[in-house]
Amino acid sequence: MIKTDILIIGAGPTGLFAVFEAGLLKLKCHLIDALPQPGGQCAEIYPKKPIYDIPGFPEVLAGDLVDNLMEQIKPFDPGFTLGERAETIEKQEDGSFIVTTNKGTKHHAPVVAIAGGLGSFEPRKPLLENLDKFEDKGVAYIIRDPEVYRNKKVVIAGGGDSALDWSIFLADVAAEVTLIHRRNEFRGALDSVEKVEELKKLGRINLITPAEITSLQGGDHLEGVTISREDEEIFLETDYFIPLFGLSPKLGPIGNWGLEIEKNAIKVDNTLDYQTNIPGIYAIGDVNTYPGKLKLILCGFHEATLMCQSAYKRIYPDKRYVMKYTTVSGIDGFDGSRKEAEKAVIKSIN
Repeated sequence: MIKTDILIIGAGPTGLFAVFEAGLLKLKCHLIDALPQPGGQCAEIYPKKPIYDIPGFPEVLAGDLVDNLMEQIKPFDPGFTLGERAETIEKQEDGSFIVTTNKGTKHHAPVVAIAGGLGSFEPRKPLLENLDKFEDKGVAYIIRDPEVYRNKKVVIAGGGDSALDWSIFLADVAAEVTLIHRRNEFRGALDSVEKVEELKKLGRINLITPAEITSLQGGDHLEGVTISREDEEIFLETDYFIPLFGLSPKLGPIGNWGLEIEKNAIKVDNTLDYQTNIPGIYAIGDVNTYPGKLKLILCGFHEATLMCQSAYKRIYPDKRYVMKYTTVSGIDGFDGSRKEAEKAVIKSIN
């Protein structure tokens, strides 16, 4: 049986940053993730997607963010159970928990932090008659390697941040980028909408709205799409069609743990520490919900920080903890060593 201080369900950015915050408090972490590597969606779905709202990084690729987080937590030597899904949880008489994976691996911890992002997910697919015929033959729902589209014609459909961001990114990669949305208004960030409009004026993105894809054409590989716009139909030659309509999330087995669920997310107390209705179980990142919730990596980092503070008090109720900044005087530089990290943050733990 694997024993740890905080068992983290989910090894995405929020779960990884929780390891760092816990490490500064001398708390050991172990992470469970169904994916074969850490990083969550950032590593599995869009490692080459640029992210613009991480403090200190005007732009950082999702995969690079994961690499940086892994480097940041290295001094605290977290454990990983990868390629396994957290299946069941049992509360013990002392208030601790045993979590067992679908492969039978047992984990014991006084605190469980669910950082499962959107949970298990699958892409939302458009209702097109022959869509499955061209899957992996010109139709893709996730962009893992933008170089696949180098000097190719690409049609993207969608009105959210992913559709906007990838249209902007691929404008420098593909031979031709066409963005199609069924409405004139987009759901994504205003800055991204403005960039798309600017690229349209420069002739680097074809923007067709309001419009919808009605059919796909081709032989062994996609050759074109038919677009319905108002009272006309347009045939557009293309090498790739990428519908980015978001992901359909599912909590999976965690949804059967007795947690309070609202709209497929776990309700937490955001007035203090992001604890669920079960004492000792927390939910941080996109998997949780509360009034005013924003599904941003930045918010997940904040939630992880407060969760770790609460976890420390739960694990060591009789110890006194005084937080200090990592820039505390007397430390000539934060070199990443666990010893100096602890000194920098903890003044006294009696």
